[in-house]
Amino acid sequence: MAKKQFVITAEEGLHARPAAALVSEANRFQSELSLEFKNRTVNLKSILGVMGLGIPTRSAIIIHADGPDEQQALVAATELLLAKDMIDAEQ
Repeated sequence: MAKKQFVITAEEGLHARPAAALVSEANRFQSELSLEFKNRTVNLKSILGVMGLGIPTRSAIIIHADGPDEQQALVAATELLLAKDMIDAEQ
């Protein structure tokens, strides 16, 4: 199992469009992917789960990946969050 922590820096938090893009990206991988926020964990491949967390700006989240392509999944999630300006480049 692999995991990576991020801090959401976008003013709107993790809102609908980037959340949908993140879910879509997660669904490309075989690994089980989950998103943790404030001790709640949801399936990262579920838009309802991700949106249900209501992640605001300056929030710490953790993406967990478990499976054959877990490292590639975490790299892809990082690149997507950077491309959507949801996190700072230092993460």
